[in-house]
This record gives sequence, C-alpha cells and structure tokens, in this order.
Amino acid sequence: MKQFSRALRMAWRYPGNIIACWTTSLLVAIFWAANLAAVLPVVDAVMHGHSIPEWLASDIEADQAALARLNEERIEIAQKLAHCSPDEAPGYQAEIRHLRGKEEGLVNEIGWLRWFLPMAERWMPTTPFETLGCVCLFVLVGTLLKNLFRVMNTVLVARVGCRVSLELRKQFFQKILRLDLSDFSERGRGDLMTRCTTDLNYVGYGVQVLFGQAVREPLKMIACLIGAAMISWRLLLLTITITPIAYFLIRWLGKSLKRANRRAMEELSGVYEGLTETLSGIRLIRVFTRESAESARFQKSLNQLYGREMRIAIYDSFASPLAENLGILMIVLAAMSGGYLVLNGETHLLGVKISDTPLTHGRMTTFFAMLAGMSDPARRLSGVFNMLQRAIASSDRVFETLDRQPVIADAANPQPFPSGWQTLRFEKLSFQYTPDKMVLDGIDLEVRRGETIALVGPNGCGKSTLLALPPRLYDPSEGRVLWGETDLRELRQEDLRRRIGIVSQQAQMLCDSVAENIAFGKPGASREEIEQAARQAHAHTFITERLANGYDTFVGPGGGRLSGGQRQRIALARAILRDPELLVLDEATSQIDLESEQLIHQTLASFVRDRTTLIITHRPSTLTLVDRVVVMDHGRVVDVGSADELADRCDLFRRLCCTPLDRTRPRSSYRMIAVFANRGTPSCSEQIPLDSA
Repeated sequence: MKQFSRALRMAWRYPGNIIACWTTSLLVAIFWAANLAAVLPVVDAVMHGHSIPEWLASDIEADQAALARLNEERIEIAQKLAHCSPDEAPGYQAEIRHLRGKEEGLVNEIGWLRWFLPMAERWMPTTPFETLGCVCLFVLVGTLLKNLFRVMNTVLVARVGCRVSLELRKQFFQKILRLDLSDFSERGRGDLMTRCTTDLNYVGYGVQVLFGQAVREPLKMIACLIGAAMISWRLLLLTITITPIAYFLIRWLGKSLKRANRRAMEELSGVYEGLTETLSGIRLIRVFTRESAESARFQKSLNQLYGREMRIAIYDSFASPLAENLGILMIVLAAMSGGYLVLNGETHLLGVKISDTPLTHGRMTTFFAMLAGMSDPARRLSGVFNMLQRAIASSDRVFETLDRQPVIADAANPQPFPSGWQTLRFEKLSFQYTPDKMVLDGIDLEVRRGETIALVGPNGCGKSTLLALPPRLYDPSEGRVLWGETDLRELRQEDLRRRIGIVSQQAQMLCDSVAENIAFGKPGASREEIEQAARQAHAHTFITERLANGYDTFVGPGGGRLSGGQRQRIALARAILRDPELLVLDEATSQIDLESEQLIHQTLASFVRDRTTLIITHRPSTLTLVDRVVVMDHGRVVDVGSADELADRCDLFRRLCCTPLDRTRPRSSYRMIAVFANRGTPSCSEQIPLDSA
C-alpha cells in the first residue's frame, strides 16, 4: 500500500478534479438514500389513505395522546413511590425514569412534526393519490439526477486515472533509458514490458477505483447508515455488531489476493519474455524445426500463469458471497429485532432502550430499505476489492523499477571534457559481469590521439566488452579508463557519448525512415548532410534506386525491411554524419559483400585518418588501415604491434589472421585473410610448429 499511495499522491496534482469526484460521489450517495427514504410516506401515509399533511397531523395527535397517557402513568407511579416501602422504591424510580425518557422522545418528535407541518400544508398534495404521484415523481427525478452525477463522476475519475497512468508511463520510459545494461540482461525485456504495460494499467485502474467506486459506494453506505440511525441508532448498532468479523475476514482475503496477484505478475513477465524471444528468433526456430519444443516451453509458462490466475479467481470468488452473507445476516438480525418492537409496540429489547417511541410499520420498512441500500454498495465494493489488491501489487513492481538507481551515473560535480587530450588509456583494468567470471583482467593499453587500433582475438576474449567501456556502457570493476588525464567517471555521460560514434556487427535500426535513422546521431542534420554521409558509406545508390520512397522509406521494426548489409551501411553513414572524435567499429563490415567492402574500405581510409579509431575486425583489408594491432586472449592483452610484426612473432595472431601461401616461405611472407578460430588458442609466447597452425 505504501507504493500505491505514491500513485495516489500523483493524483493530487489535480485537486480540482479530485474535489469534483468527491462532490459528485456525495451527491450520488444523497440521492441514493433519499430515494430509499421515499418508502416511509408511502407505507405510513399513502397506504393508510392519508396525504402527507394529514399523516403529520395524525402523528401529532397520536403523540400528544401517548404523551398524556405517559404523564398519567408517571403520576400514578409517583403516588405509589410516595407510599411504598424502601425496598420497592428503586423499582418505581426506574419506571419513572423510563417514562420520562419516553416523554422526552415524544416531546422532541412533536416539536419536529409541528415545525414541518406548515410547510407540508403549503407545498404538499392534499390527497393520497396526489401524494403517491408526488413521491413517484421525486423518485424519478432523484434517480435521473443520481445517474447524471454518476456519469460525471465516472468521467472525472477516468480522467484522474488516465493522467496518473500517463505520468507514470512517461517516468517509466525515462527510467528505462537510464537503466544499466545489466538490468536488461538480468531481468529480461519481458519483465520490463509487463511492468510498463500490464502493471501500469492495473495501477491506473486502481486509482480510478479508489477515487471512484471506493469513494462513491462507501458514501452511499454512509448515507444509508445516517438514514437508518435517524430512525433508530440503537437498533442500527445492534445490527452492525457483526462488522468485526467482516473486518478480519476481508483483511485475510486482501493479503491473500495481493500475494497471489504479485506472483501472477511475475508469471506474466515470464510469458512476455518467452513470447519476445520466440518472435525475435522465429527464423532460427523454423530452421532447426523447434516449433514443438518452443510450443511446449511456452505452454508450460501458460500453465503456471493459469494456476496463479485460478488462485486469484478462487480468492475473488469469496469476496462477493462474503459481503452478501454478512449483509443478509444484518438484515435478518434487524428484522427479528425490529419485528418484535413493531408488533408488540415496544421501545425496549431485552431491557435495552432501542427507540424513544414505538416504531411504525413505515419506519421499520424504511429501516430495512436503508440496510438493503447498504448491501448493494457492499456488493459492488467486493467486486473492486481484487482490482485494488492487484493495483497495490502492481504498484510495488512499478515503483521498484522507478526507484532503482543506475550504477553508471554522472558524478556530483562532473569535470569539463578535456579539450587538448592526447591519449585514451586503460589502466590496470578488470571487468566482470558476474562475480564468478572475470571477462577482462589487468588490461593496460594506451591509444594515442589520431591512432587507429585493431583488436583481434578468439571469440569471448573480451574485445567487445573492452570497447563498451569508453562510452561508459559499463564501468570497470577495477582500474580506470582515462580520456586524457580525466577518469571517464568524472565526465558527464552526455558530453562523453556525444564525441563517440559506434558501428556494431548487429546494426540497430529504429522503426523510422532511412533519413531519420542516419540523422539519429546528429539531430537537426540537413538532407544534404544526410545524403553526403550516405554517399561516403556507399548507401546512397541502393537507397535511391532500390527503396520505394528513397530516404523517406520506413525500415520497419528493427530495420527488418532491409538486408543485413544495407543496415550496416546505414549505420556507418550514421557514424560518419556524427563526425566523432572516437570511432568504434565492431565487425562493422561483416555483413557487406566484397564489392561494397572495397568501396567502404576507401571511405574508411580517409575517414579514420587523424581520427582515434578502435576496430574489431577479421578482414585483411581493414587491418591495412590500422597503426597497431592488439591481440587479446582470455581477457588479457598478449601482444601489441603492427600486423607485419605480429605475423612474425605471434602464433596466436597467425592462427587468427594469417594462412601460409607456401610453407617453404618465411613467416613474414604470410598474407592476411579472415580465418577467426572459435577454439582455445595458445598465447603468443608459445612456439607452435608451422604444420600445426
């Protein structure tokens, strides 16, 4: 409930709307009780052939006669008290006090009736049938007004709930953009999708319920309680003695529903995650004929969700019968007690005073109507009980994400970006995604400004992880990365990343036009700048000749309407347009055909000149662009040098990037080709016979 109250505080940003909700709820409750109160004149007046003024006048006469009888009876008892023994005196005194209480009640009732009688004689009908018509008209108009205010209340409440949902979705999306990358891998996209959609929907519905039915229905019950109390508040107290039982039962049911809803949300996250994986890997599933296995796995998740939902349904099924049974128990208790008082003309029940004057049939019928009027709101409240518990459980999940603080954050007092920097250094750097696995271990590497460095090594040796550190996608577990003489953690992330351009092996595209995807790294770029960058990346030709709308063609979700090579060329154009100080290429030409690679190679040759560039590549043509090659293995730097130097002295480099043209030639005559090995390899210090390479 603590987290859900935060959503309610957000609703208070619209106080006028909240006050209007409460006002309309109050008016609905008043007309609800007023319509039920119309039973009283019908039963006590119309059904006895009286108009309301005649009914009031007859009540005054009857009360005056009853008052006179009570006065005579009290005088007789007072005379007996004057001549009784001391043992009998307490009994007579108690009877006198009892009679005086009845007299006071009658005097008060006569006073109210005399006050209302002149207005009734002036404004009320004078015949029973006209009185019946007036009561029916009152009920009809009251119902119309009640429903009008109810419609207004529903619209106002929906506005509050939708505004809260809108604000929470905006905050949630902004938080997702700032979360650490590890949050996406550990929790999965399905969990975040569930929290951003289903959980936020439940929170919004919960706000609507709390400011709508959770206010309107209790107010209707309170109005009925007030009406019943005006008839006999003592009898009302007697009938609601069972409410403590209802409180404890509802409290137990609420805890069970909240726990079950939270677990159901977790199961739903698993379903979303499985669905996301299936949709993104549908090609792989079909190629390996894994449809049946994936269907079985998804069915298992659905069965678990089904079990949770059935538990919620079972708990929820108890809510309405519980409210109904308790309501019927109250009415039965009131019927037995009130029936005894009315039929016997009594004012006391088991020696306890229930009313000042004997209850009439009309009053008792109205009392029952008020109790019945409370049962309908109670039934409606039981229907929204599960929704409130689900909203509370969902708000815990939503605000848990909103309160999560990213590990990678700007310093309290960030340093200005160094303008005259000369080196990018990795000092004694170690990194691990999980505590039990070291990915980078003791990296010491210096990259000079304007230098082009290639990283080579077997798969899983940490190359991509190392290149994820300069833009602070991750922070090192130990050591530091220095841009110039400034630790990256002391720089503002926006200042840092604005100076970096990245082209990865899996080029990411947004579901937007080609032009917007190219200009993504430089908002506000002109069409001429976009086209020039595309020409440099050798993407202009296929954009203008093969795409239906040229640069205005939508690429589809994830760029699915483009081939892998087309996506990579657009991603390269995006980096070229950004004109970064540091360019990171992670297998940037891996999906491009040989002819396009040769053209892009020419572009890169001029683009990387005097620009600090870090490249992961296995292409011989790309290695000719670099100043130095860094060889990595098992998270360590094992050798650094030019391609020719490493071809002479590093067996690991030769196994990854070289093949012998002629085994009789010296090692320095090896030429570069792409033969990345996906197996364990020895370090550069080990001597491997040529035949085994």
